[in-house]
Amino acid sequence: MDTTAQRNGTGGSQASRAAPRLTLSGIGKSFPGVRALHNVSLSLYPGEVTALIGENGAGKSTLVKIMTGIYQPDSGAITVDGGPVSLASAHAAFANGITAIHQETVLFDDLSVAENIFLGHAPRTRLGLIDWSTMRANAREVLTTMQAGHIDPDTRLKDLGIANKHLVAVARAMSIDASIVIMDEPTAALSMKEIEELFLLIEFLKSQGKAILFISHKFDELFRIADRYTVFRDGEMVGEGLLGETSQNEIVKLMVGRSIDHIFPERTASVGEPILTVDGLSHPTEFDDIGFKLHKGEILGFYGLVGAGRSEVMQAIAGITRTSGGKIALEGQQIAPTSAADAIEAGIVYVPEERGKQGVVIGLPIFQNVSLPSLKRTSKSGLLRLAEEFALARTYTERLDLRASSLSQEVGTLSGGNQQKVVIAKWLATQPKVIILDEPTKGIDIGSKAAVHGFMAELVAEGLSVIMVSSELPEILGMSDRVVVMREGRIAAVYDNGALDAETLVRAAAGIAA
Repeated sequence: MDTTAQRNGTGGSQASRAAPRLTLSGIGKSFPGVRALHNVSLSLYPGEVTALIGENGAGKSTLVKIMTGIYQPDSGAITVDGGPVSLASAHAAFANGITAIHQETVLFDDLSVAENIFLGHAPRTRLGLIDWSTMRANAREVLTTMQAGHIDPDTRLKDLGIANKHLVAVARAMSIDASIVIMDEPTAALSMKEIEELFLLIEFLKSQGKAILFISHKFDELFRIADRYTVFRDGEMVGEGLLGETSQNEIVKLMVGRSIDHIFPERTASVGEPILTVDGLSHPTEFDDIGFKLHKGEILGFYGLVGAGRSEVMQAIAGITRTSGGKIALEGQQIAPTSAADAIEAGIVYVPEERGKQGVVIGLPIFQNVSLPSLKRTSKSGLLRLAEEFALARTYTERLDLRASSLSQEVGTLSGGNQQKVVIAKWLATQPKVIILDEPTKGIDIGSKAAVHGFMAELVAEGLSVIMVSSELPEILGMSDRVVVMREGRIAAVYDNGALDAETLVRAAAGIAA
């Protein structure tokens, strides 16, 4: 698709009768080893909803953090109502009329509704004390204006449901007369009825002249509520325009329209008999009726958009969370792991997405992190054998090409990519039959990615079976033998990775008919 033609034909201020309320131009942001944003632009218009669309990891969250003053851009300019601004802090963004409503509302459960609405700008008496009666009255007025008068300003926030908490977050935006409202996956935890109520509220905000940024992976929502779109891919803005003048297929092409330029290891799949069978696996709130087979020597990719339930399924298989139904069989024998220790004992290990919180002990050295789950092998008569710990750690870290001054170096001082190698080495040292890798290359540099991919290829060549959860389409297409696509807690499709393409996966994940 000709992106330049798209931009010139449908996007920008040419198609709007009003000037943009907020403009970001030439925005760049990098972190160690990762370029999150490069020369991106975005315009938000009064009385309009702009959809920000992109795969997981496209740079959407980084941009939102820049707009709300949490991150500072390395380059570029930001203007509000035509004037340049510096959003040096969350308070500065607030002062410029920018507020955000996140998937998980950032409010205070133990405060009342009125206190949450006017937190930081409560009305004061002549003595400088909080004017409680005025604050309650003003809160009631704001809520009534936005058709939320059923919410009592004196109610503790923790006593409200998710939908009403969203309404309080919007009321807070109204109370400061925010002109720019960012909604980041606002419908992820809402019922259909609550989503309809939110859409009515968005229409109200539009009628008040608010400029709204709406981030969602649900195409039906985007095409219903948004006026404009901006598409990000790999940290760059690749298209923008009016949604009424484009189609879902054109948006998908913009999202994934790239070649797989990363070189993945060449390998010939030698897939054997099923080693792991999952049947009817269900959870009360996260996923339902999950069934698939993993074969010996296979890399089975799991793809889906935010909230699809992929990680939750893997955590259940690994014994971290309890299920409400279903069966798991390993090598033909049914297992029912009720803890991670049960799964590890059976031969299933899980490498988590959040390596810093769940994968490593930051303050311990490399060799102790690697040997931690394998203490039975490195101890005798209840005493740890230091030489055995070092030997075990050396075996697996060398295979992963770990870059460190020594195995005594604290894991917290390593780069993200090398921390990930320690996590993988730790679980491989347990000699599992099945390894689940959840976003194995998230946030690591291209060289570390290549090392992880190369090692994955070695593992399956040796007969190990791998489940790889990934949001990166090139990684899914470049490494998987088969791909399971999840959507809203269910399996939407399963594909053999022969002539599979990125557009097919995105359509299945978003529920778009071919």
